[in-house]
Amino acid sequence: MIRTVREVTPDVDAGTLLAGAQFIDAFRVEIGAAAVNAREACTRMVLHGPRWVDALIRLRNILVTPFGLKTSGEGAPAPGGLIGLFPVLSETPERLVAGFDDSHLDFRLVVDVTGDAAAREVTSTTLVRTNNLLGRSYLTLIMPFHKLVVRSMMARIVEPAR
Repeated sequence: MIRTVREVTPDVDAGTLLAGAQFIDAFRVEIGAAAVNAREACTRMVLHGPRWVDALIRLRNILVTPFGLKTSGEGAPAPGGLIGLFPVLSETPERLVAGFDDSHLDFRLVVDVTGDAAAREVTSTTLVRTNNLLGRSYLTLIMPFHKLVVRSMMARIVEPAR
C-alpha cells in the first residue's frame, strides 16, 4: 500500500544540526504499525528507492565530477558507517542524522520516527548550507527535483521492494 507523503513544517533544531542552514524542508509519512526504526527507515529510503532516482543520482555524479564535487560521503567522518552515499553522523532508534560537508555545500538528512506502536510516522528533514556561488547554483538547480525525489523515496519506507 502506498502511503501519502506530505510536506510538513520542519521541527528540528537547525542551529545544532547545521548552523547557518539556508534551506530546510521536511516530509512525513504515516507507517501505521510497521516496526521501523530510524536506521531502517533511512536504509529503505536510500537503498530501496525507485530506480529512476538511482538513475538521477548516477547522472548527477557524472555531471558534477568535473567540478570537483563529491559523489559520495566516503572518507567523511561517519561514526555510524554509511547508508548508501551518506555518512551516518549520529543515531538513536528514533533519529538518524546523516550528511557531509563539501566545498560547495554542507547538508544533513534527519530521519525521525515518532508515535506509538499502532500509529508511527517517519519524518525526513533536509538541511542545506551553501558555501559559495557553485553551492547556491547547485541548490537552485536541484530544487525542482528535490521534493519529487524525497516523496518517492519516503513512499518506500513501508514497502521497500517492488
